[in-house]
Amino acid sequence: MLKRFPYLFLLLPALILLLGVFVIPMLFILVLSFQGVEGQFSLENYKTIFTDVYYWEVLWKTIKISLYTVFFTLVLAFPVAMFMAKTPGKLRGLVTMLIICPHLISVVIRNFGWVVILGETGWINVTLMDLGLIEQPLRFMYNEVGVVIGLTDAFIAYMVLAIATSLYSIDQSLYKAASILGANRIQSFFHVTLPLSMPGVFAGITLVFSLSMSAYVTPALMGGTGVKVIPTLAFEQIMAVLNWPLGAALAILLLGCTVLLVTLFSRLVETKRYKEVFSS
Repeated sequence: MLKRFPYLFLLLPALILLLGVFVIPMLFILVLSFQGVEGQFSLENYKTIFTDVYYWEVLWKTIKISLYTVFFTLVLAFPVAMFMAKTPGKLRGLVTMLIICPHLISVVIRNFGWVVILGETGWINVTLMDLGLIEQPLRFMYNEVGVVIGLTDAFIAYMVLAIATSLYSIDQSLYKAASILGANRIQSFFHVTLPLSMPGVFAGITLVFSLSMSAYVTPALMGGTGVKVIPTLAFEQIMAVLNWPLGAALAILLLGCTVLLVTLFSRLVETKRYKEVFSS
């Protein structure tokens, strides 16, 4: 086969890397999740998860925070992507660099920066109190609000670049045609820009949702002990409680839910039902 398809050699490094850092470790985690107290095969870990309401609440909180993150990244990223699509090459490159630059800094450092801004003695609360707009500091940290803000900051670049890629491919003559037909800017946006940018929007939603579901650092730092999500709960079970089988089961649950939700969303996109919305 390799002689008939020599380009398959190009796939070998990626396949080896994928097998070594993802497939084999996940198979190990899967086997570990079925181990009982004495190392024998057992379904006790999954029984504990599926029969305890606490784990369902944590799972729902994880999904909810991820959906909020997708929404805010989409709302904030779309104007930036449109600006990038309408700017000339040099300025577009500068904007792209500004978007990517924050990701050259560790997410831990960026989260501590948000602590300085959003904390009770942070810049926002101090400014509002000095202006007399509030009497007590607002709570932006160690709750779901802080986690969503941190995740939005962490993943907005993925949404911007995904949407911008679709906007780059739009033929500018379509806007001229829409204008000739009497469409204003708002109508051009809903009938030209938005429908043709849907592939990028869907790609950005998939990326941001998947990354948000598996995020650990931001929920741990900005959510504290008040916000439990599946990644932080799995980490505690493995590193603090030393219950590796239950932590492994939580990791498999997280992976399964993420794959299931992304697959359902992808199937919805493949049916192209969104076109019915725009054509109606």
